[in-house]
Amino acid sequence: MTTISAGHPVPDFEAISTGGKTVKLSDLRGKYLILYFYPKDHTPGCTRESCDFRDHRREFEALNTVILGVSRDSLKSHESFREKQSLPFDLLADPDETLCRLFDVIKMKNMYGKQVLGIERSTFLIDRDGKLACEWRRVKVDEHVTEVLEKIRQLQAA
Repeated sequence: MTTISAGHPVPDFEAISTGGKTVKLSDLRGKYLILYFYPKDHTPGCTRESCDFRDHRREFEALNTVILGVSRDSLKSHESFREKQSLPFDLLADPDETLCRLFDVIKMKNMYGKQVLGIERSTFLIDRDGKLACEWRRVKVDEHVTEVLEKIRQLQAA
């Protein structure tokens, strides 16, 4: 499996998204892309994180940045979550964990005293040329979105 690392190209990928679309990384060249992985639709932390991205949408748009959320949930679940939270960006369904494994976000986690495989909350910033610019792993929701915004501003100022 390819290991994605900062400064290197991210392999082109294709995934199904809300709104009946197929998203390809190569179609997003020329824009920054935030790909945020979260454990589960309709859960408190994932809702807060998604709503934080939603609430800063205009700032990201002004920085020529696309936001996409990713989890293992079904498209049906994503559509419900997106509608309930008024998310203005698409969510990618990854039930077979193709993207999760590409970005190495499937980790052993403790859940109620049991070891389970799950998504480690992570965010990846891909630059306009399709290279990984920055990654955040083991994300804590508070202040995360403002940190991502600041990183994009720094990259654009450089």
